[in-house]
Amino acid sequence: MSEERVASLRNRWFTTSIGITAATAVIGFAVGFLWLPLAQPGERFRGAWDAICSAAGLLQSPSASEQIVTANYPTTRVEVIPHMLAGADAESIGRGATLALRCTMCHGARGLSEANSPNLAGQYTIAIYKQLVDFKTGARASAVMAPLVADLSDADMRDLATYYAYLPRLTDSSANHPPRIVASGAPLRGIAPCGACHGEVGAKAGAAWLEGQPVIYLRTQLDAFASGARHNDIDEQMRNVARMMTPQEIDAAARYYAEHP
Repeated sequence: MSEERVASLRNRWFTTSIGITAATAVIGFAVGFLWLPLAQPGERFRGAWDAICSAAGLLQSPSASEQIVTANYPTTRVEVIPHMLAGADAESIGRGATLALRCTMCHGARGLSEANSPNLAGQYTIAIYKQLVDFKTGARASAVMAPLVADLSDADMRDLATYYAYLPRLTDSSANHPPRIVASGAPLRGIAPCGACHGEVGAKAGAAWLEGQPVIYLRTQLDAFASGARHNDIDEQMRNVARMMTPQEIDAAARYYAEHP
């Protein structure tokens, strides 16, 4: 007595189950990757392939008829990478010292301001270079800085950044307890701790050293980011943070960093 094999095309139960499974898969694919994407209000696809890519979570290439929204103001052109200005030599520092003579009225003879301008001594090289380029291109507006950087070459701005980074920072052995907005941020509002970008160990390339900066300068810049008046931050990182901060948090952060060299 022979038994018919289960996995055989002669077994009608087996072929029927395979057919039902295949039909279910095809219908599910058609519904999930074609019908549902095409039925979404406001979505315009050039064909079935675009609908499938959208359902799979892949980015769609804009069609010629679609308008790409761009900022109506200058944005930063600096592509920041961690070691972009590494390896500067004494000659570069010397050239930067000569160029810095024009900067002393606002930033001090040794990069330490007495006029509520930012202290540049010991600032990160990339941070200084990026701001100089942004002033030159108009990405960061300043009636004072714009004419001063207008005739600077890229090499000049690199030398200035190298020189100021070489100067010693303000130092203070006191350890003030940071306010919550600085130490922990506000996760429910999407605010990371300030040290995540501006810290000594976890400094993000292009982010500035904040300790010891004048309180008026820090508060003014945070207010400018919050209002959108300053918009040279990459991917709106500072604007997204500052616009979620309360005036009290902005004041607390500014005072902490100003009093904590």
